[in-house]
Amino acid sequence: MRHTRLVFAAAVMALLLASCSDDEMMPVGPTPVDPNTAQKVSVDRFSSTAGHLFVRDASNGLPGANQPINFDSGPFITRGLGPNGQKVAYYNFDVQPLESAPIYVLFREGENAPVSDQLNIVDDIPGDTDYNDFWNVQKVTVPADYVANTVTSLQEIMDAGYGIEKTDIIVNCPVVPEGSTAALRLNGESPELTRGWYQGKLVFYFNFSEKSLHATPPASGFSHVPLSPIFVTFNINPEMTGGGPASGFVTEPGSMQTHNVTSTVPSDASYSPLWSVNVYDNALFSSVMDLSTALSATILASGVANVNCPIVSIQ
Repeated sequence: MRHTRLVFAAAVMALLLASCSDDEMMPVGPTPVDPNTAQKVSVDRFSSTAGHLFVRDASNGLPGANQPINFDSGPFITRGLGPNGQKVAYYNFDVQPLESAPIYVLFREGENAPVSDQLNIVDDIPGDTDYNDFWNVQKVTVPADYVANTVTSLQEIMDAGYGIEKTDIIVNCPVVPEGSTAALRLNGESPELTRGWYQGKLVFYFNFSEKSLHATPPASGFSHVPLSPIFVTFNINPEMTGGGPASGFVTEPGSMQTHNVTSTVPSDASYSPLWSVNVYDNALFSSVMDLSTALSATILASGVANVNCPIVSIQ
């Protein structure tokens, strides 16, 4: 009997040891990341690698790296004119590439809505070579039992082998430092910042959806952002010393009102917040009041840059 008990005890111990060993060898699944405690990425829109029209120097007072930006002040908002002479306001988010960048939106298998509470994923921020305020939505299919925020980077999407489908949707979501503000919107859209993931870290961006943007994605690369013309004039014409953007826009006396004229507004089918900039002679400032007069003005330079300037107010 004693021998039987010893054998039984030994068998139980072996089973327990085997179970412990199996537990240690079992792969542990990825753990969801809490956005509220995640590390935040540093963003600088005014570095020499990120900025074009807005590059920080010792005298221009642009906010430092990762410092909040108030886009409702200074050079970041412009009062202009619409095609029929209506007064408009638009934000200035600097020059942007024509080719959009990808933003990854996760969907569970068999579902038509994005995974609830999952933050969208980008792989570029201002200063990165392929960064763009305009994002081409990529639909990522994850398993039915996927837990939100288990994946927080493009690399993890690739490592997991999740399917990626290009869409024709383009969204205007400038990445900015946490705490940045831009209060104006059309259509009652919230001006609050949205959180996303960038290489496992938290990133913040605005949303501007005054107009739905669509473009057929190419076989390789990402959709090109639609363009719309804008006509502007500077205090010093571009061909003169110190001329062009550095001299600032011409404004009406004692006012912020320019005679920069957009060729479209968001209710127009061809509207896009990515504007192809055309410069007219500042001698004609007082006579340019709408698209018709802008088209009749002497154009000094055409298509000089593509700038992200969403219209956020129309009077």
